[in-house]
Amino acid sequence: MSTINDILHTQSTAESRWARLGPYYAMFPLEFAFETVEEYSNKGDFIIDPFAGRFSSIFAGSVTGRKGVGIEINPVGWLYGKTKIHPAPMVQVLEKLKLIYHKRNNYKKTLENMPVFYRLCFCDDVLKFLLSARRNLQWKTNKVDATLMSIILVYLHGKIGQSLSNQMKMTKAMGMNYSINWWKEQNMETPPEINPYEFLKSRIEWRYKIGLPQTESETKTVLGDSTKILLNMTKTNQDKFSLLFTSPPYCSVTNYYSDQWLRYWMLGGAGNPLCLKEKHKDRFNNKIEYANLLDNVFKNCSYLMKKKSTIYVRTDIRQFTKDTTINVLKSNFPDYKMYILSANVDKRTQTDIMGNSSLKRGEIDIIMQRK
Repeated sequence: MSTINDILHTQSTAESRWARLGPYYAMFPLEFAFETVEEYSNKGDFIIDPFAGRFSSIFAGSVTGRKGVGIEINPVGWLYGKTKIHPAPMVQVLEKLKLIYHKRNNYKKTLENMPVFYRLCFCDDVLKFLLSARRNLQWKTNKVDATLMSIILVYLHGKIGQSLSNQMKMTKAMGMNYSINWWKEQNMETPPEINPYEFLKSRIEWRYKIGLPQTESETKTVLGDSTKILLNMTKTNQDKFSLLFTSPPYCSVTNYYSDQWLRYWMLGGAGNPLCLKEKHKDRFNNKIEYANLLDNVFKNCSYLMKKKSTIYVRTDIRQFTKDTTINVLKSNFPDYKMYILSANVDKRTQTDIMGNSSLKRGEIDIIMQRK
């Protein structure tokens, strides 16, 4: 099994290569994930993350001998996590890639009716391929399809030459009209001609070149709402987990849905970012709903933790999110002693990423252990 130093500082091992799969907002730095898992758990322990993002916490545990359960409501993050922890065999992924590519010409008429944005963003061959993948990949239920779809999502948009699209940001999909106007201003109205089969085949082969990550088979990646999934888990998993390690969304800052709209479209969602603007908004923008969300999740988690366990939560330094998180944790873990530390953050925080430069910058780590 790879050493932590190999995973963090090289790409010479399968674990290091798969660990970084997927551009995603507000993800844990790998160093932070591994350091926390190593310090606050032991091999054989169970770890839980109810806001798993792209599953850096669970991946770090799984490749260092821990078992874990990560829950994520965002299908983009879930796909990245599922794939890097339990990827399908390369041969099967390449076979499915070829099948999807061969079916692309079935979507020639659909292509003709696509909005202008898509015709400027992708060349015809890529767009037909994407329509074929969107229609035929059963990514929720099929491991091979999930692996291929996650890799398509990685390269769906970004810099020319490094993605399937015209020039775009990699992490955040800009709005339709903004993108169209920008491409026109830059004289970039013709998307690059790309063979999507050859483009993705070479990147899949690179990803698998040095093997599959050695992860714990009992590690689970769950797609869904933690408030519902954790409630079911309390019936059979009480006193199981040694470490709760997570970073909840920050109130009034996080809006993964509208900013990931193009990847959501790829997964079968609406083809216009405006349709996602209000979706899920109340849970993250409404203060009462936000407090209720945290209370519900951490209350159910409290039933799952061992008597000797650690709670480790990274959150926003801004007053409401910080105070709400602290109060909810104190309420649901009353027998635990709380330590609050300034987070050592070298990456951009959720506040920075969402463009709120006027807001106070910073994060804190809340660590709780039984008195």
